[in-house]
Amino acid sequence: MLQIKVVNSSSYPLPRYQTEGSSGLDLHAVLGEQVKLKPLERKLIPTGLYIEIPEGYEAQVRSRSGLAVKHGIFCLNSPGTIDSDYRGEIKVILMNLSDQEFIIENNDRIAQLVFCKIEKITWLAAETVDNTNRGGGGFGHTGK
Repeated sequence: MLQIKVVNSSSYPLPRYQTEGSSGLDLHAVLGEQVKLKPLERKLIPTGLYIEIPEGYEAQVRSRSGLAVKHGIFCLNSPGTIDSDYRGEIKVILMNLSDQEFIIENNDRIAQLVFCKIEKITWLAAETVDNTNRGGGGFGHTGK
C-alpha cells in the first residue's frame, strides 16, 4: 500500500475511503464561513491538506457523483492533477452548473482524491503514425 505524508491543518480527521471498494478519498471543505455558490459561479475551496506525493505518482481531484447528480456541483478541471512536486494546500475548484444557489458548509465532503501511478514518456519523432480501423474518427463519430 502506498504511504503518503500529509499535514492536516484542520481539526477534522484525515480523508478516508467510504467503502471497502472505494477508489477515492473524500475531501472536506475547510472554511471560516459558509460559501454560497451561485448558478454558473466557480470558487476555489480549501481543504487544509498538504501532501507529499512520491515521484512517479499523481493525485487526481474528481467530482463527487452525489453532488453532481443531486445539485449540479462539479470539479471544474476534473480530474485536476496534483503533481508530485507540488507542496501547497490542496484546493478544489467547484462550479455550480445548476440554476439554484448551493451552500458549502465547513466540513462538507466536496470532492474525491484518487492516487494514480504515472508513466513518463519520451517523444519519438516520426513522419506518420500507424493506421487503425478507427483512424482519425472521434468526437461522436460512432453515433449517439
